[in-house]
Amino acid sequence: MPTRTNLDMDVLRTFVTGFELGSFAKAADRLGRSQSAVSTQLRKLEQQVGVTLVHRSGRGLALTPAGQEFLSYARRLLELNDEAVGAMRASDLDGWVRLGLPHDFADRWLQQVLARFAKAHPRTKVEVHVDQSAALVEMTTGGKLDVALAWIGNAPSLDVQQIDELDASWIASPELETVRSRQTEPVRLVTADAPCAIRAAAITALDKAGMAWRIAVATPSLAGVWSAVQAGMGITLRPVVGMPATLRTVDLGQSGLPPPPRLPIFLLAGRDEHNEAVATLRMMVVDAVNDLRRT
Repeated sequence: MPTRTNLDMDVLRTFVTGFELGSFAKAADRLGRSQSAVSTQLRKLEQQVGVTLVHRSGRGLALTPAGQEFLSYARRLLELNDEAVGAMRASDLDGWVRLGLPHDFADRWLQQVLARFAKAHPRTKVEVHVDQSAALVEMTTGGKLDVALAWIGNAPSLDVQQIDELDASWIASPELETVRSRQTEPVRLVTADAPCAIRAAAITALDKAGMAWRIAVATPSLAGVWSAVQAGMGITLRPVVGMPATLRTVDLGQSGLPPPPRLPIFLLAGRDEHNEAVATLRMMVVDAVNDLRRT
């Protein structure tokens, strides 16, 4: 009978974390290991599977074709491992965890996170707050949220981790023929109420391009933003992941608009949080945001 190989979960977690963070140095820091230990783990993993998974690319590492295929398996193995461990520990967990999200993540993305969390911790309830980033930072700082996603990361008293940078687009109604009817007319912006990191990013991009602008509509809700854009009252800057199918991205060549900035997204949590359910929720939120980059 052939000898079976048992993959090491710690080594798999290092492999997956390195490519999700875009750096094995960051993975070493996240997992509390030295960079030499991480390199040893990668060599061990390649020996176990019998193929080369990574190769040198510039100053970093990139996946080989076999590595791309194996990364998918590794994610599935880790997810099943974490779900099994979480289910066994669920009997000791109860109560609530409190999650805060910007409006952009409150639709299909939230469903995915909640479904995974419910499998791992069926007895733990999740309280979800959807608000603007400034309010979420304030709530997390005040101990009213355990974990929050936000478009801003300026929170010295919190554990702040930049998870990713997401693509944004200038977005308009299909019926809006031009962003502005003549060169002297300012760009009409539809934005969330201030303070808003994405509103500030849009204004900064237009200012750097020397384009005049004015706030045509400011609203406290993302639904209000989409409604105003759909009505042709102006354009907005938002992550493409949340754009309704009834709207369109604006062609930069025809409009003269500057390239849209990428938007950093941050995970916020209290510094002294050791709750198992909160730790699981943090991990699942990070995984779900990273999934956006792969879709």
